[in-house]
Order: sequence, then C-alpha cells, then structure tokens
Amino acid sequence: MAADAFTHNLVHFTRLLRAQGLRGTPETTVAMMEAIDAVGLVDRDDAYYAMRAVVVARPDETELFDQAFDLFFGRGHRWRPMEPIELKIHGHPRMHIITPTSVAADTGGSEDDEDVELDEQLGASAATRLSKRDFTDLSPEEYSTVQRLIARMVWQPSGARSRRWKASRSGARPDLRRTLRQMTGPAGDLMPLSMTAPRHRRRPLLVIADVSGSMERYTEMLLYFIHAARGRLGKVEAFVFATSLHRITRELAHRDPKVALGRVGDAVYDWSSGTLIGEALADFNKNWSRRVVRGGPVALLISDGWDRGDPAVLRREMATFARSVHRVVWLNPLAGRAGFAPETRGMRAAMPYVDDFLPVGTLADLAAVVHLLESVPKRSTRIGIRAADLRAPEPEVIF
Repeated sequence: MAADAFTHNLVHFTRLLRAQGLRGTPETTVAMMEAIDAVGLVDRDDAYYAMRAVVVARPDETELFDQAFDLFFGRGHRWRPMEPIELKIHGHPRMHIITPTSVAADTGGSEDDEDVELDEQLGASAATRLSKRDFTDLSPEEYSTVQRLIARMVWQPSGARSRRWKASRSGARPDLRRTLRQMTGPAGDLMPLSMTAPRHRRRPLLVIADVSGSMERYTEMLLYFIHAARGRLGKVEAFVFATSLHRITRELAHRDPKVALGRVGDAVYDWSSGTLIGEALADFNKNWSRRVVRGGPVALLISDGWDRGDPAVLRREMATFARSVHRVVWLNPLAGRAGFAPETRGMRAAMPYVDDFLPVGTLADLAAVVHLLESVPKRSTRIGIRAADLRAPEPEVIF
C-alpha cells in the first residue's frame, strides 16, 4: 500500500512539474521511480538529487524544480492548487500534509465530502476532525486513514554539529593540510589560505515504547508512528517493553508497516502484560546503551507511567539514561485528557529527568512531536515539567 501511494504521489508531482514548465511525462515518472529505487528514501537529500538529475536538463530549470519540490514535499511553502493542510499548535507549525490533488485541473469536489478516497483528496473538514480525535475513538475506516496520514507526514528533524570538518570558503578555521597541498599548483606563489567549517549531521532517534496492558489501545498506532519515523529518518533504534525489554529495530526494517508490526508482535512474548519501566531501563542501560547510543540521540519514552516496579529503581535508571542521551522526551497518551496530572508513582519518579512531556493520543499530538524534533536545541536544558504546565489549548487546524 505504501509503495502504491508513493507512486501515486509521484504521478501528481510530475503534473506539478509540467505545470511549472518542466518536462512532465509518464516517462519522467518512471525515471524518478527508478532513481528513488537506486538511492532509497532514507536520506531526503539523496532523493532530491536523484529526482533532479532525471528531470532537470538545463541550468535555468534548477530553480523551477526546487520550487516544485519544496511545494509538493512540504518545506513550508504554499501553492493554491496543491491545497496544503498545515496543522498548528500554540501558533507554531506542526505538520504539513499536502493532498495529492490534480494540478492540471480543478477537482471540483466538495470540501465537506469526507467519503472521498484519501489517495485522491482528503477534505479539510475530515482532516480537522481526525486531528483532534483520540485514537481509541476512531472507527476502522478512520483508523486506516490516520495511519496513512502518519505515513505521509513530513519529517525535517534538527541537525547536530559533527566533530568532522569540511572544506569551506568562509570557514571557522584554516585547513593547513589543504593549504600546503595547493602550494604545489599554479597558485602556490600566492599561498591561498583554505578554510574549514564543521559538518552537520542528522541527530539519531531512540524510541522505547510501553506495550503493556494499559497501553494496549494505543500500541498499534504508536508503533505505526515509530515505523514511519524510521522510514523518514533512517537512524532510529526502537525498543519495546512490558515486563522485559525487546529490541525491534530489525523487525521495523520491513517497508510494509503491516508486515513490520506483525514481526514485532511475533518477537515480543510479554505483549499486554504488566509494566516494569525501571527494570526495562536497567536492561537498556546495562546491555544496550553503549551499543546503540551514539551521536547524542533524542530519546522518546512512550508510556502512560503505570509502573508496577520499585520507584527507586526507576529514579536511578532514569538518571543514568538521561545522562547517556541528548534529550529525554516522555510521550503519554493520557496527558491530553482534561484534569490529567502525572501523579502516578512511576511518573513522579521519572519527571525530574524529563526534558519534554507531551500527549500522544491524537494525530495533532503526533504532529507536535514531529515539530519538537524539528526544533530540538543543540544543548539540553533539563529543568523538569510541572503538572500545571501540561494543559494546552485545543490544536488549531489552518488550511
């Protein structure tokens, strides 16, 4: 299903290219598909350059292609025929969903018609309604629609400064090795000074999700979200736990989310059992931390906080875990409900080591998580979060 949807989107992207005055034929779509198959979808830049290589024939077409690529694949621009839907929470953009409507002609569909297939056009009213609905209140058809929306979410996570350096005309420090090498050439008498600048890399993501009985109503959708994150970011390490910890990174590697989630279900033997958060973190800190925690990842802990273990163990292991990652983000599906406060003993033990505490029970909540990953600061500012700060205004959907 995901592959068919992506092919369908490329067809509409080809129509946009034709509307922009570029070469847009069925052969163009086939060529872009072959280019994507060659480089994959793990790195957004690789996909961009691969498609540009088969579309752009002259230097003056590069700018037109860049505009079309930004408009279609969601880099914040707006273009009326593409009908972008931008979800905003607290006035900040959270997610861009671009409906793959026809560029060459007006669809003429009604905005209130919510029975139209998502692959053709998602009505604005449907997007507004689904963004605020709790996952447990969705019908089977709505559940499937939300899953497909999650698969189409645009991820632009913030980068991190690498320890490696690259050549730069206006860098931060001289590159003596390259300077000496250039002295053997025709410009050696002038001794031009070469400079370097720090490289930037994509910060990895670490996900540890609760699949105990209390999380059963949210588990499938959250695992689908993790699978989508791995497909967009590439560098994602995923674990689940109930009474014990399980690494599911390899199971989520399959491109089809249904197959991937089926493999996860087969690999986790304590699904929907009790919850031992502290013991699961202790297992991670002892057996996995040094093996998978590289490059200062952002850690997503997904749990409702109903812990049956010793709070002292959870407090100790959370302190160790927080020191090994760049930032700790706790996602609680119950946090968006009226009157919620993190008063369970598990949450009270963990909160001093949490940088961000967010709800994760609706599509708008997931969009807020994506936005948070796009704005993670370079330095951690762990200050804890008060229960009074958890309530937020209703998310606003802007069209």
